Amino acid sequence: MNTVHQVPDLSRLSSRIPAAPSIGSTTVTKPDHIHLSFGFAADSLFPLEALEQSAQQAIRQDGARALQYSGAPGPAYILDWIQSRAASYGIDAETAQILVTNGATQGIALAAQLLLEPGDEVWVEAPTFFSALQAFRLCGASIRAFPIDGEGVQVDKLEEALIAAVHEGRPVPKLFYTMPVYHNPGGVTLSLSRRRQLADLARRYNFYIVEDDAYAELNFTGETFISLYELAPERTIYLNTFSKIIAPGIRLGWMIAHPLLVSRLRILMLGSSTAVFTQEIVAHLLKQLDFEQHRAQLIRHYWRQRDIMVTAIRSELGDEVSFELPEGGFFLWLTFPDQVNTAEMQYIAERHGVSYVAGSHFYHDDSGHNHLRLCFSYCTADRLTEGISRLAAAYREYREEHLHQGVDSYSQH
Repeated sequence: MNTVHQVPDLSRLSSRIPAAPSIGSTTVTKPDHIHLSFGFAADSLFPLEALEQSAQQAIRQDGARALQYSGAPGPAYILDWIQSRAASYGIDAETAQILVTNGATQGIALAAQLLLEPGDEVWVEAPTFFSALQAFRLCGASIRAFPIDGEGVQVDKLEEALIAAVHEGRPVPKLFYTMPVYHNPGGVTLSLSRRRQLADLARRYNFYIVEDDAYAELNFTGETFISLYELAPERTIYLNTFSKIIAPGIRLGWMIAHPLLVSRLRILMLGSSTAVFTQEIVAHLLKQLDFEQHRAQLIRHYWRQRDIMVTAIRSELGDEVSFELPEGGFFLWLTFPDQVNTAEMQYIAERHGVSYVAGSHFYHDDSGHNHLRLCFSYCTADRLTEGISRLAAAYREYREEHLHQGVDSYSQH
């Protein structure tokens, strides 16, 4: 009997699992489509030859041992590399405080599982990373969001909410999730004064900060930032990843936290170590790679990509949009006039052969209707320019359609 098309009984699924939303236009497969929605690294920057050599070395030098549960020397080397790299950013951590994960996103999910009971308060930035929102929803959390501006999350509003919650006998958050450097999607960086204020609030009100530092290495200005972990190590769970600096497909990231928290996190890993053979390969890669030279190449490329996209936006869209200029990372966050709904405009953009991620995906309450996220890291330079041209054409078509329906104030912000 053919059972391929039989529908499973969805009533038997856990009530914690929501229907999966479609994020952006990631299912468009036409060869001429320009994917400004994809938050991907540039293919051309993957160290393919070095990875090939490293994979061969992992097999030839470490053999069957590298394929066992605990691996060979690679995982220990990875821990030492992470410890050393973290120290260069002011984070003092022993290897017992480091847990290698299946990318930074698994780190978010593990932190949520560690800290949250159904109904607990989670406070986030608005906008914020949509996969983090999904992780918190899966834990049954109650989510509250606080706006960002050019200096990151508005910590004063967070403090006001904490004071009010205590005064009114309402719960304070179990955790605050933040991406303080080259925010996804906002592109902004949290100022030092706000970092200090946030760390102080975490201590005073007894909540954890989950610090997602995935883009910290992609710094266009050379400026370094004091991490929230450095300011409040006992109140912070720090996340980072190899996805942006080597390749996302290797699926390796890491968490740094107090040893007692890491011991609990290991329980959630069910006794497993993350991709030990992949760690073996990456260890060999890091031994032969001039990492600072490699990082400098990444920065030069993404910096140039950002400038190409910004130039195209200013040429094609002018004063119709506004944005904060990101000084690192992958993303640019566009704000259109209030009357624009980017989720509706998305279908017109697809007809024009370009995709983006509508702003509503980055809010827990589906607000953000007049924003969208663009990624400048993935497409080639000419495709970036053409993609913005197509986006501008889609916006003009959307505007004309709505003008004909009586909306006549698109020129106002």
